[in-house]
Amino acid sequence: MADVNRGNRPLSPHLQVYRLPIAAITSIMTRITGHALVAGILLIVWWLAAAVTSPGAFACADWVMRSWIGFIVMTGAMWSLWYHLLAGVRHLFYDAGYGMEIESARKSSTAIIAGSVILAVITLILFFAL
Repeated sequence: MADVNRGNRPLSPHLQVYRLPIAAITSIMTRITGHALVAGILLIVWWLAAAVTSPGAFACADWVMRSWIGFIVMTGAMWSLWYHLLAGVRHLFYDAGYGMEIESARKSSTAIIAGSVILAVITLILFFAL
């Protein structure tokens, strides 16, 4: 009837004992960065809509955009854009049948992470230098 050894059976591996491959992490991050782009787009749309609404509305939106939270959101959205772009290019290669081997998927995942950080830093340098 009842299984008396129910508590003694091994559990399936969970996140504490199973390490996700980097290709899986970058795939998950692609979805997360897609959602992060929405936050940046909403902030830009609010800023633009406030610009055509009234000087008071624009002053409020501009204050948020120029604050530290606006800087963090826009910097995160900018990095998300670079990351999402590079991951999209990788998926074009996947669709063509290239890079599907485990080692090349690992290398391309590392390249996406490094490339998005490098491109984000270059973008920030150019933004503040010009």
